[in-house]
Amino acid sequence: MNYEKGLEYVSPRNIALLTDSCADLSPRLRAENHIYTVPLRILCADGEYADGVNISAEEVCRRLRAGELPQTSLPSVESVGAVLEEIRAAGYDGVIAVMLSSGLSGTYNLVRLVAEESGEAFPIRVFDSVSGSLGQGLTLLQLAEDIRSGMDWEELTERRAPRLIAGTFPFFSVDTLEYLLKGGRIGKVTATAGTLLQIKPIISFAPDGQLQSVAKVRGRNQVIGKLVAMTSDRCGGHRRYNLAVAHGGAPAEMAVLREKLTAALPDYDHIWEGEIDGTLSVYIGDGVLGAAIQVLD
Repeated sequence: MNYEKGLEYVSPRNIALLTDSCADLSPRLRAENHIYTVPLRILCADGEYADGVNISAEEVCRRLRAGELPQTSLPSVESVGAVLEEIRAAGYDGVIAVMLSSGLSGTYNLVRLVAEESGEAFPIRVFDSVSGSLGQGLTLLQLAEDIRSGMDWEELTERRAPRLIAGTFPFFSVDTLEYLLKGGRIGKVTATAGTLLQIKPIISFAPDGQLQSVAKVRGRNQVIGKLVAMTSDRCGGHRRYNLAVAHGGAPAEMAVLREKLTAALPDYDHIWEGEIDGTLSVYIGDGVLGAAIQVLD
């Protein structure tokens, strides 16, 4: 999108990136890549918290283990507006936003509506990641690389961002089905059978952005091998790709996953690490491992 200033045709040159707390980017990665974040809200028994600001995934999981079942909610309109004002005040003249899958949350639609009110004088393009966590983060980090390399607004918004989103494939293993059941994401029979048989589902995102089970393994020991195999399969014959790994309460296992993934796919452009956020932890608990690939050619 371009905008007109008088008779002069102007395209944003100083571009910021915006996302939500479910992109699972560390403070260092956000700062290095000029990525601004709006937090989702987590509603607990003792009040409301902002994901990643005054509540962590570790605290969410502690509450889950104690029997509490927090709820999640969209960012407030005020918080979205405040972040956009912060971006404008920092001297940026355009924003590319990549938000949590609309199949899981209304955050994308909320930010899109707020962006429409900003008018053409401050262009904001909002994208549905159709993903979350490391899949969402991969797209943002590659866009940051593209901005540094000088890619212009039209290329970024009309072609690059949609292609990156379409070419990003995350996979997750959850250690327990209990919280997916309590959150209404799977049925009771599936959860009971999975628990009794020690089945660990591998979860990804369906085309509509909702979670879907794409594979199952029996026992924790098979999880890493399956994640590596499925990520490698998605690579296929592609020669340029980014990788990512993530965990929720399983840093040692993530290190093993990273080692095995890079051994299987050694020709990556970048590999990034993430830690599962509080919002997603409400539904999947801890003991989570994730791997993702983003094809670039």
